[in-house]
Amino acid sequence: MNSTIVEAVKEAFQEHFGQEPVLFNSPGRINLIGEHTDYNAGFVLPASVGQGIYFAVSPSGSDTGCSLVSLDFDERYDFDLSELKPLSQNSWQNYILGVVAEIQKAGKRVQGFNMVFSGDVPRGSGMSSSAALECGTCYALNTIFSLGFERVDMVKMSQLAEHNYAGVKCGIMDQFASMMGKADQVLLLDCQSLDYQYYPLQLEDYSLLLCNSNVSHNLASSEYNVRREQCESGVAVLQTKYPEIAFLRDASLEQLEEVKGDMDEVVYRRCKYVIEENERVISFTQALSNGDLTGAGNLLKVAQEGMRYEYEVTCPEIDFMADFANSRTDVLGARMMGGGFGGCTLNLIKKGSEDQFVEELSEAYQQKFNMQMTPIQVQLEDGSRKL
Repeated sequence: MNSTIVEAVKEAFQEHFGQEPVLFNSPGRINLIGEHTDYNAGFVLPASVGQGIYFAVSPSGSDTGCSLVSLDFDERYDFDLSELKPLSQNSWQNYILGVVAEIQKAGKRVQGFNMVFSGDVPRGSGMSSSAALECGTCYALNTIFSLGFERVDMVKMSQLAEHNYAGVKCGIMDQFASMMGKADQVLLLDCQSLDYQYYPLQLEDYSLLLCNSNVSHNLASSEYNVRREQCESGVAVLQTKYPEIAFLRDASLEQLEEVKGDMDEVVYRRCKYVIEENERVISFTQALSNGDLTGAGNLLKVAQEGMRYEYEVTCPEIDFMADFANSRTDVLGARMMGGGFGGCTLNLIKKGSEDQFVEELSEAYQQKFNMQMTPIQVQLEDGSRKL
């Protein structure tokens, strides 16, 4: 827990509103493996982390008047619950307004509230600051207004908030991890059934290190939706021969090969990546259970190549960092983490070699791109909660 941020949101709340707030936290997440499989109803292996967003919240005393204060953006936004509508794209307010709208659609009554928030999830890092904002808002309002939603209900509403107000047709993984995560455990999630299982993360002599490229290409949101459309196009072709296939998770590589001639070559590569990535998630979970960290690391390397050449969501900076890591003996495997076109690499690295690795990668990255790389150590923590 970041006590400095907790104190900052509490003090800012008292300054703005003259009340004592209730404090909440919702974490960011990492994903060990399984990128772009969630909106294809496949499997993912995320975990919630210590970096998150902290909220100070209380009823405003008004039936419909609300105020939001973002310390990170240094902005205040006042609105009325009876006049909810999305703002311009890329507005931080949409993630909160969308959650309120979904709660109202579910037939529950939210009254006016005040909220101050701030976080230490690096934006654009692929650690899902947006899901943390949505889930934290939903959890806080559920608590202070005694709305009675179960956690899985709040996951679904947070996802719909991103669809309907932020305009990103995301899968459900980010919100599920932020809301449902547990300390020291990863979460194998079936994004079709929402069945899930926790696995202890026992890395023995290794640790997880994120390296933030500090690159956030504008392509990310638009290309994300393009990839989703390409996958849906592939499913439509598969259904001409196999009508029972509803999502790519239902298809095998053999079935894909049978219809390859009827499919655009780019769409074929997208589908191939997703089908193989689903298999990698299951194999990675088995490797963790068996203590086979070398096998797990090799799967990270293969996943990186798939994202680079088949799904084409990496970028030169990310490829450079992953190649650098995957050429070393102290790293079992590395890959891009997140939606793509920037963000972080996830590195499975030998304990004790992190400092030297960071120093050497930082120097090489600076020379190549004239940019700083930022290392991020992660610990696995609990999901959305009241402090």
